[in-house]
Amino acid sequence: MRGKREYGDYQTPLDFAEKVCIYLKNNRYIRPSAVVEPTCGIGSFIQSSLVFNAEEYYGIEINPDYCKICKKNIQDDRVKIINSDFFSYSSKVLIKNKSQVLVIGNPPWVTNSTLSVLGSDNLPIKGNFKRLKGMEAITGTSNFDICEYIILQLIREYRDSNTVISMLCKTSVARNVFKELKRNYINFEVCDILEFDASKVFGINASACILLIQLSDRPVSSDVCNVYDFEAPVTAKSQFGYLNGQFYSKFDSSTEYFDGRCCFEWRQGVKHDCSKVMELSLRDERLENGKKESVEIEADYIFPLVKSSMFKAPVIHNFSKFVIVTQRKAREETEHLEHEVPKTWRYLNENIELFENRKSSIYRGAPPFSMFGVGEYSYSQYKVGVSGFYKQPMFSVLYSEDKKPVMTDDTSYFICFDSYDMAYVAMLLLNSAKVQMFLKSIAFLDAKRPYTKKVLERIDFEKIVKRLSLDELSQTEQELQLNPYVTDGMYCDFKAMLGTGQLSFA
Repeated sequence: MRGKREYGDYQTPLDFAEKVCIYLKNNRYIRPSAVVEPTCGIGSFIQSSLVFNAEEYYGIEINPDYCKICKKNIQDDRVKIINSDFFSYSSKVLIKNKSQVLVIGNPPWVTNSTLSVLGSDNLPIKGNFKRLKGMEAITGTSNFDICEYIILQLIREYRDSNTVISMLCKTSVARNVFKELKRNYINFEVCDILEFDASKVFGINASACILLIQLSDRPVSSDVCNVYDFEAPVTAKSQFGYLNGQFYSKFDSSTEYFDGRCCFEWRQGVKHDCSKVMELSLRDERLENGKKESVEIEADYIFPLVKSSMFKAPVIHNFSKFVIVTQRKAREETEHLEHEVPKTWRYLNENIELFENRKSSIYRGAPPFSMFGVGEYSYSQYKVGVSGFYKQPMFSVLYSEDKKPVMTDDTSYFICFDSYDMAYVAMLLLNSAKVQMFLKSIAFLDAKRPYTKKVLERIDFEKIVKRLSLDELSQTEQELQLNPYVTDGMYCDFKAMLGTGQLSFA
């Protein structure tokens, strides 16, 4: 099983590879002089691409057994199968006639983190290939698909030529590649996506597509990527791309655009990677950890917890889950807990092995029982939070009757307030029909996490309050089945707060 996962091994069925090649020939009029498949596997695309009658064909494959299968199945003198690692091999130098190159294939559908966990050597050279900064480079943002890395490497290799790149990949990878084309000012005539049913082709549940890029040796590019259904590819079913410098998942003239810079700082919840110890459930008036053990410790460092799956109501103030929070800021020393809360300290040390086995590099060299996603903002009494996972985002006011700060997990995001009323107004604004429609125009609903910090940071409250009336907030209240509460005075206070620029925890 490790072998299949290590190589991201979803071999393309021959009939599907043939369908792709025939489409490229008959519908896109591709007439390549040379064809390259950089991770050719058992050679489905090399074999199918013979329909182009190109002068030369090259397949690169790291697995020697697959190379043997390719050579056995493809009896053609124009085809060269090379047993090599893509990450250390340049396909461009092989090609004699570069008048039009077609690079086609199905790169591994696996992330670098998965390969690292498997202890694989089948990895690109370590490096911050997207030039991420700060915590983005240290934490999860730097995790990437090997498929994406391969496609971007090919684009760099063949840029400023009229090479066509046609790759099977996850739709999220295709979108990232389009963004990188624009971010790096790569010349291209076309960047299109043709979606197909991955469950039928590969038997997996994933949003997948054929990414088709026509590079160019002229200074041209498009701000728009067209999305087609591969089963009916005549007319684009949607578009995404850039409008006035901002990226949108779809264009809709009926959407009100509240794009800008959010005046509140969206924060991510606590990260501890030790839920069996740190997260506690209230059962029969006693706390129980993930190992089903009863936990009797001091209450000082125990806080109400709202996990991503719990964002189902507009106001949340009753809790059955709790979390131990050991720090007020990242990398703060934790030794003081031994004297302040000895029962808690003993409980944590009894489970120290689980903490020491945490995989993430962010804990390396940190004090014992460290967490991330903690700061003064974590201890705000009122928050408005949202899960990053759901297609229909529910923004919720979070507070506890006993005034203890409410924590969220690291798949959730929140903004902070000093008063319930201001949090309540913000919640209504975010759940209003117009703002929800805007959010769907900037988020990709088929993504694993449609609503990220980068998406939420684009919500401009100052634009929203200029266009939403008190009646619309009252209508949102009704739709959320809340008792009437919002008033003109509250809304005016909220607008005044925005106007002063003195926002708590901003």
